[in-house]
Amino acid sequence: MIKLFGWGARLGAVLNENKGGPWGTGGSGGGSGPRTPWGQTPRRPRAGGPGNITSLDEFLQRSRDRFGGHFPQQNGRPYWLYGLGVALVLWLLFTSIHRIGPQENGVVTRFGSYVTTLQPGISFTLPSPIDRVQKVDVQEIRTVDIGASGAGGENRLLTGDQNIIDLAYSVRWKIKEPERYLFQINKPDETIHDVAESAMRAVVAGVTLDEAIGAGRSEIEQRVQLVMQGLLDEYRAGVEIQGIAIKQSDPPAAVTEAFKDVSAAQQEAQSYLNQARAYALQITANAQGEAASFDKVYEQYRLAPEVTRRRMYYETMERVLSKVDKTVVEGGSGVTPYLALPELQRRPPAAGAAQ
Repeated sequence: MIKLFGWGARLGAVLNENKGGPWGTGGSGGGSGPRTPWGQTPRRPRAGGPGNITSLDEFLQRSRDRFGGHFPQQNGRPYWLYGLGVALVLWLLFTSIHRIGPQENGVVTRFGSYVTTLQPGISFTLPSPIDRVQKVDVQEIRTVDIGASGAGGENRLLTGDQNIIDLAYSVRWKIKEPERYLFQINKPDETIHDVAESAMRAVVAGVTLDEAIGAGRSEIEQRVQLVMQGLLDEYRAGVEIQGIAIKQSDPPAAVTEAFKDVSAAQQEAQSYLNQARAYALQITANAQGEAASFDKVYEQYRLAPEVTRRRMYYETMERVLSKVDKTVVEGGSGVTPYLALPELQRRPPAAGAAQ
């Protein structure tokens, strides 16, 4: 504070026009500066002497000389005071009034320490550098790609049945609490990447290969999202996981051909099993139908045994005789029937008779 008042006194002395001093003001017919009582202009002391003038003094002296020995004034005050006031007002306006966008939050720090979070709209803070506002977009959905599709290399994971798969997936997330996102963890983007890899390996280690490359992928995505959110909440990262998307789930490239052969064999075996099951169902259905038909015939037989027996005999003979050649011989009184057996033997046998 003492230094500040000392500089103020020195600045006032330099800007003073020396009116009413012991040497008077500069005359119009002589030199440009004040004179001593003996009519000589005092010499400026050399650098290093007891009366050494600082660089600030020299700058102000040269500025005064440009304006004829004094600064321009209005109403008895120099113009630079007005400029200083305008600069102060502009500084207050630009560093104290903040417009926060509809998708943003403003994190306010005072001398580097967190104070509050500004919501969308117009807000006021202390001027800089006392308060500083850092705007953070809290609605933007950010994406982290992990694996072959995003990183350009294989991302091998071990399944629960001791198989290896090459997995590529992406993580969608956004900032939920900007103050924690900025100050709670170091390098939050790298932290999210590491947490995603850890969660995915933990979940895949509990499933089989068929589940990891087949219908179980959606369940894996949901479980990884829950595990990640739990870990990040423990870290107080201020991040919300929006979802996990598995883009690629294949065996390693070195065993791709062998894996395709195994998959083809499994599909063929499954096809044979399906055919066998369909045939078994057909035979079972036919047997059940015949059993139901027999039950109905038996009910009729119990009501009229002789009639049912004769009807069954006729139906059986009709089925048998319909498939063979037949010769009907009608006998009469006094007529001897003639059966041409050689002629019958020369005839081509029918399909039913051959069988």
